Amino acid sequence: MSHLNRLTISSAILGLSMFCVATSALAQTSDRPDLSGIWTNASRTSLTRPRGIEPLVVSPDQADQIVANMAIAGISVENIQAGPAIDPATGAPPAGGQDFGLRGYNLFWTDPGSSLALVKGEFRTSYIVNPENGQIPLLASPKVNLNRPEFGARYLTGVGDASGPEAIPIAERCLIGFGNTAGPGMMGTLYNSSYQFVQTDDYVLINVEMVHDSRIIPVFDTPEEARANRRPAVLNQWLGDSVGWYEDDTLVIETTNINPLQMGQSSVPISPQGKITERFSRYADNEILYRFTVDDANLYSQAWTAELSYYPLEGRIYEYACHEGNYAMPGILAGARRQEAEDAAGRQ
Repeated sequence: MSHLNRLTISSAILGLSMFCVATSALAQTSDRPDLSGIWTNASRTSLTRPRGIEPLVVSPDQADQIVANMAIAGISVENIQAGPAIDPATGAPPAGGQDFGLRGYNLFWTDPGSSLALVKGEFRTSYIVNPENGQIPLLASPKVNLNRPEFGARYLTGVGDASGPEAIPIAERCLIGFGNTAGPGMMGTLYNSSYQFVQTDDYVLINVEMVHDSRIIPVFDTPEEARANRRPAVLNQWLGDSVGWYEDDTLVIETTNINPLQMGQSSVPISPQGKITERFSRYADNEILYRFTVDDANLYSQAWTAELSYYPLEGRIYEYACHEGNYAMPGILAGARRQEAEDAAGRQ
């Protein structure tokens, strides 16, 4: 892309952003919540309740104790404190080793929040509020197969699949945000859990810092009108087909037809027949209450609901040029091809 084209596109995006900000006040009426501004949902709470913890709500002291013993990105407290176990003088670590590849995100780079999620003045141990046990009610035998690959050990040396670009997870290819940051079912992640909300008469824009996603949701007068204006089913978009409407003081967004590849790697999967319904309301001057319900009889024994809050963010949204600066993937693929060539030469 030429420099001139980049400038033209950047100017168009800037112009649209300025238009949205200038007209955001038009969307505010007495029965429409003002969601505009920059917010964060960063917390140490996860979607499901940790093993051994029963209550949804804990005291501030209990919340501090839980956080003090909590891993970050699957790395134990002891390993975080120990730091990267790698010595450049000893060469590459063994396959499967817990080396810098696993611990590359040390505490300097992480910012997942310093406390459990504070929702309506309560410290929560899980985002899931229904079922009451805080667990996803998966069917024992799901009716559909989402072809969900296992990427749990991908940061261990020599474990990841580098057979081709499609073998690498979509988040690591920087196609969409990590850890369901843009949703639907928007949750905080390891860092940059920042969002900008812009409202106009006809649209709601949710700009997600991690990793450059923007949800542009058309808003209609009624649910019936919204559903009648869905996009063709053949368009399997990232983040799905979202339409919205207002119910009194709540913005409701209903999403279907999410790209199957995204669903195969999402922590909030649904089948093509399922839907995710999000609700945003102003619980307080400094708090947006956010609920999302996942309804899919192909995967779950019941509809389930999660709840978290957004709080004002001091600062601004920054560009996260992940795809544009993703030099790791060609390096991974080139290294794998080099290894294959060396192995082949050694067998001759």
